[in-house]
Amino acid sequence: MPLIPISGPAVEPVSLGEAKAHLRVDGTDEDLLISSLITAARVHIEQTLMQAMITQSWRLVRDDWPADGPVEIALGPVQQVSEIRVLDADGSSQIIPASDYLVDTASAPVRIVRAAAAVWPAPTRAINGIEIDFSAGYGDSPSDVPQPLRQAILLLVAHWFERREPVAVGANVVRVPETVGGLIAPYRRLDL
Repeated sequence: MPLIPISGPAVEPVSLGEAKAHLRVDGTDEDLLISSLITAARVHIEQTLMQAMITQSWRLVRDDWPADGPVEIALGPVQQVSEIRVLDADGSSQIIPASDYLVDTASAPVRIVRAAAAVWPAPTRAINGIEIDFSAGYGDSPSDVPQPLRQAILLLVAHWFERREPVAVGANVVRVPETVGGLIAPYRRLDL
């Protein structure tokens, strides 16, 4: 069940100016590098937590409906499910009306449940017969992102800015600072 990004965030959770102030960099010579490090740090933390920070559009693709209950979306926090499509073998699609499903955003992972008396058509396409488009993230603005996650980005940017050498296989690896793990730990989903 792959998750496919449709559109990324409009802004990063940390601005170039904030990162430069954190790094104590005054000039513009390193702007491109710092900007790319901000994006890399965001993506690293998002993949570690399976959470989007700033609002993004995603697509969950499934072969078929789960036999044992609701459809789960592993990436969070889900803001809304915008469309569910069922694909036929010929490539045509049928949109499931929003009245035919409920989205449980209080659960982690978020669940999509069939509404009472609703009948969802089975996909006739052999693979990737169901597409669920949704938006995820804490909000549209950097101020919507929890401060510990923003601080973790700044620490990763500083760590990578100071250590620009490539990592060699079999060599001593410089690990991500433990402080980053501590900052993001409260946002990690635990499955009991």
